[in-house]
Amino acid sequence: MVKPQLIQEYPLTLAEVKAELEKVKARDSQLSFRAGKCEEYINDFVTITSHKAIELRKKLEELKVTRLKTDHIIFIADLLPQTVDDLKVIFSGSSVGITKKEMEQIVAAVQQAI
Repeated sequence: MVKPQLIQEYPLTLAEVKAELEKVKARDSQLSFRAGKCEEYINDFVTITSHKAIELRKKLEELKVTRLKTDHIIFIADLLPQTVDDLKVIFSGSSVGITKKEMEQIVAAVQQAI
C-alpha cells in the first residue's frame, strides 16, 4: 500500500477548492463520493471565482493587519462580509483584536474584489 508523504500544507478558500475539484474531475472524469458531496456544497455557497479569491487574499495580506492570520483571511474570503458588523460576526468566536479602522479597510477590500 502506498503511503503518500505530505510535503506542504496550506489553507485554501472555497473558490480555490472548487477550481481544484474541476481539475480532478477533468482528470478522472468522475469524482469520488466525498468529493462529489464537497462539490455540491461548494456549488451552493461559492459566489466568486478562484482568481477573485486569490486577488482578495493578496489584498488582505497587503493591508498588513498584524493580528490577522492566514486562517482569518480565508474565512473573510469565503464569507465575503459586506459590512463591519458582518466582519465582527466572523471574529466573534476568536480573540482577534482589530480596530474599527482596520475593519473598514478589510470590508472595503472585500467590496472591491466582488
